[in-house]
Amino acid sequence: MKVIIFDFDGTIADSFAAVLRITNQLAAEFGYAPARPEDVPRLKNLSSREIVKQSKVSSFKLPFLLQRLRDELNREMHQVQPIAGMKTTLLKLKQQGYRLGIVTSNSRENVIAFLKAQDLDSIFDFVGSGLALFGKGRVIQRLLRRHHLNPEDVIYVGDETRDIEAARKIGIKVISVSWGYNSSQALAAEHPDFLIHRPEELLQVLEREELGVKS
Repeated sequence: MKVIIFDFDGTIADSFAAVLRITNQLAAEFGYAPARPEDVPRLKNLSSREIVKQSKVSSFKLPFLLQRLRDELNREMHQVQPIAGMKTTLLKLKQQGYRLGIVTSNSRENVIAFLKAQDLDSIFDFVGSGLALFGKGRVIQRLLRRHHLNPEDVIYVGDETRDIEAARKIGIKVISVSWGYNSSQALAAEHPDFLIHRPEELLQVLEREELGVKS
């Protein structure tokens, strides 16, 4: 297993606070209630579909909301930091010979700005972006075809239940991380191949996979 595809927001980039703040700023414009601090634990236990359903944002408005979120986030990417311990882990994975990629519903422009600011732009082989909130599976499939990757050689790392869903649809293993947008309880309920709680655990999981050790 020599190719690792990462989600971006909440997995590599510690962008939750910025995304929450911008989402609240756009609440009146798009007709949903802003999230209060005490709402956050409950929201982390919900899937993206459940959050959209509760917000009552129409499927017509949703792409426009996502685009506005991307645009507003662009102004803040220079302030967003990596998840603690993630930069060191990424550098070690690259040194060990893994090919690294990113698939995100954020914009490619925002991802590249973040990677350049963190001196990480040279370690990723590809960045794929799709505006649809639930279209990651299609973006990953396009990348697999474009880079002639065998799904059996790929593992996906993400922080949301929709990441598990996307990986399952295309038959690749998934490592869920509990430090992002969904809680460990919500992730565990979807039965990912692995669930980890610190970036350095990625190295341990991948070493076991390379050796064929059962989890």
